[in-house]
Parts: sequence; C-alpha cells; structure tokens
Amino acid sequence: MNPRRKKRLAVILSILLGISVTVGLMLYALSQNMDLFYTPTELVDGKPNGTKPEIGQRLRIGGMVVAGSVKRDPESLRVSFSLRDVGPEVTVVYNGILPDLFREGQGIVAQGILKNSTTVEAFEVLAKHDEEYMPPEIAEAMQKNHQPLEYSEKQLKGSY
Repeated sequence: MNPRRKKRLAVILSILLGISVTVGLMLYALSQNMDLFYTPTELVDGKPNGTKPEIGQRLRIGGMVVAGSVKRDPESLRVSFSLRDVGPEVTVVYNGILPDLFREGQGIVAQGILKNSTTVEAFEVLAKHDEEYMPPEIAEAMQKNHQPLEYSEKQLKGSY
C-alpha cells in the first residue's frame, strides 16, 4: 500500500471514529434527560408491559389533586399533596410556588424524582388552564381505566 492510500485510510477512519463518538455521546445525553410519564396507578402497579420506575428515576406524573390532601409548611414554600387517577394515591412533595390555577380536584402534571414507591419529589408542577382541558396522557389513561356511566332519562327521573 502506498503512503498516499495509507494517509486517506487514516483520515477516513478518524472521521468515522469521530462521528461514532459524537453519536454515542448524543444518545447518552438524551437518555439521561428522558422523562417518562406515569399515572398514579402505573407508578404503584407498573405499566401494562410490567415496567415500574426505579427509585431515583426522573419522571412525570399526572392525575387529580385529592380533596383535603394539600398540606403547606408554614415556615417555607414546601407543599405536599396526593394525586389520584382511578387507583391508588401517590404523594407529591414540592418546594416552590404553585401555579395560580392549582387547587384540590384539579388535574396537574408534576415533574420530579421518585423517592419511594408512592412519593415523588417534584421540581415542577403544571396545572391545567380551563375546565375542558386535560393533558392527553391523563385523558388516555383515565379512558383506559374506567368507563363513563351512562344513565337513561328514566333512571335519572327515578332517582329524584
């Protein structure tokens, strides 16, 4: 092999190695920043495919704030509240100012870190902005987990 071909081969191999390292680092960075969405039921019982989040994992959780569950620390901005969809409750602990639209019975999405099997320490809490809107993930999970009750006009009249 002549020196000119060796030089070209070395340049091509170094370019391929550089591209491979760059792609590898990008994939590693993306996997570290991925937040998976869970409902309270999926967090406790696991997703339908059997996967459960690990303690210390970053995740997003969405559900309805349980009435009477909001507890505020009088000396700091620390707030804890329970979330529920149709199954078990999950406790969310947040240190910061909650959105103006946050209230009991409200649908929210919290981003945070799983501290134990039923507790999430949130670093961000988002509340829905009107009565009709529900985050798509929550709406889909609630549709899967329960069927709306349909009453006939006769049944409604008989209940009064």
